[in-house]
Amino acid sequence: MAIDLAELADPRHTAMLVMEMQRGVVGDLAKFPELVKTCAERGVAGNAATAATAARAAGVRVIQCMAVFRADRAGSHTGNAPFIKGLLRDPGHMLEGTGAIEVLPELADPADLEARRYHGFSPFTGTSLDQTLRSLGVRTVVAAGVSLNLGIPGLCLEAVNLGYRVVVLTDAVAGMPAEYGDAVMANTISLLAARVTTADIVAAWGRGQEGTG
Repeated sequence: MAIDLAELADPRHTAMLVMEMQRGVVGDLAKFPELVKTCAERGVAGNAATAATAARAAGVRVIQCMAVFRADRAGSHTGNAPFIKGLLRDPGHMLEGTGAIEVLPELADPADLEARRYHGFSPFTGTSLDQTLRSLGVRTVVAAGVSLNLGIPGLCLEAVNLGYRVVVLTDAVAGMPAEYGDAVMANTISLLAARVTTADIVAAWGRGQEGTG
C-alpha cells in the first residue's frame, strides 16, 4: 500500500531518532566487527548523516539515542540478559565520559537532543524520550541506526505501543549477520513501520521546505 510520506513525516510533527551511532558501537572504538563491516558496506553512517542533515534543514528534531554505563554500573541491570552480561565483562565498556559513547563525528550536531539510557535495549524504557517527543508535538518518529538485532525492533515496538507512527530508513540501519537484519526488516519491521530509503525521506523533507519558501 502506498504511503503519503510527506504527510506521515511532516516536519511539524516528526522527529528523527538515531539509535546508537556511537564510536564504541559502530565507530573507531567498536567491538562489533561484523556490525561495523555491514554498516560500512551498506553506507549506514553516511545515509543516516544525510538524513539527519536534511532533517535539521527541514526543522525536524534529531535525537541521539545513546547507550551509556556508569563505571559503578549504578542504574543498569547487568545480569538479566546474556548479551549484557557478556558486554560488561569488559569494565570499560561504553563508560560515561569516554570517547566510546560519543556520536560519530559525521552524525553529531550541537543542535541535536540526547536520550541516554543506562539499561535495556530500547530508547524509551527508563528515559525521558517519550516526554521529550510529546513536548515537541511529535507524532511520527523516523528511525536510523543499529541494530536490527535488538535496538531498532525495540524502538519500533515501543514507539507503536506509545501511539507514535514509525518510519524506518532501510539503508540507514543494519544488523548481524546482514542477512538476518534483512529478514527482520522483511518480517518484523514491516509489521510495525513504514520502510523508506534515505533518498525518499530527503525528498519528502525537501518538498516541505519548498512549500514554505
